[in-house]
Amino acid sequence: MKHIILASNSPRRKELLAGLDVDFEVRVLDGIDESYPAELPVEDIAEYISRKKAVAYRETMGDDELVITADTVVVLGRQVMGKPKDDADACRMLRLLSGQVHQVITGVTLTTRERQRSFSVKTDVTFKALSEQEINYYVSRYHPLDKAGAYGIQEWIGHIGVTGLNGSYYNVMGLPVQRIYEVLKSEYLWNK
Repeated sequence: MKHIILASNSPRRKELLAGLDVDFEVRVLDGIDESYPAELPVEDIAEYISRKKAVAYRETMGDDELVITADTVVVLGRQVMGKPKDDADACRMLRLLSGQVHQVITGVTLTTRERQRSFSVKTDVTFKALSEQEINYYVSRYHPLDKAGAYGIQEWIGHIGVTGLNGSYYNVMGLPVQRIYEVLKSEYLWNK
C-alpha cells in the first residue's frame, strides 16, 4: 500500500481519516485556486475542485504516495454555498438554510503517480426553522467561517437544528470515509 497523504488542514478531515485506522501524514500547499467554471453543474463543483487540488500535489508527490484531496459544498436549490466571508455572511447563509432541505456534496480525488480516481458523495440535510437568536448565538460562539454553508453538523447548530439526514453523516462533516475505505480496498488493494 502507498503512503497516504491527506491534503487538508481541516481538523475534521484529519479526525475522520484517522477513524479508518490508516497511517497518513498531512501535507498542505497554500494558494491553490478553487475557482470553477460558472456553467459547471452544481453537483459537479466539489469533485472538479478536488481534482484541481490534486493537480497541484501531483508535481511534488513521490512514487510511493497516494494523495487524498477533497472539497465540500453546500447546495440549496441551485445556489452553491462555500465558506462565508464574515459573520454577517454566515448569518445570511444560515437564514437561507433555515427550515429547508439542502445537499452537502463532497468531491474526493485519490491520486498516485499511476492513476487518479474521483467521486462525489451527496447527503440531504434538513434544518428546522432557526430563530434569529439561535443563528446569532451559533455564529458568535462558533465562528463557522471555515465551513461550507456556515455550519458544522457536529457542533451546537447540528445538535439543535438538524431534523433529518439522508446519506452519510461523515460526508456532511467533510469527508465520506466509508466511500474512501471502499475505493482504497477495491481499487488500491488496501487490506484492513
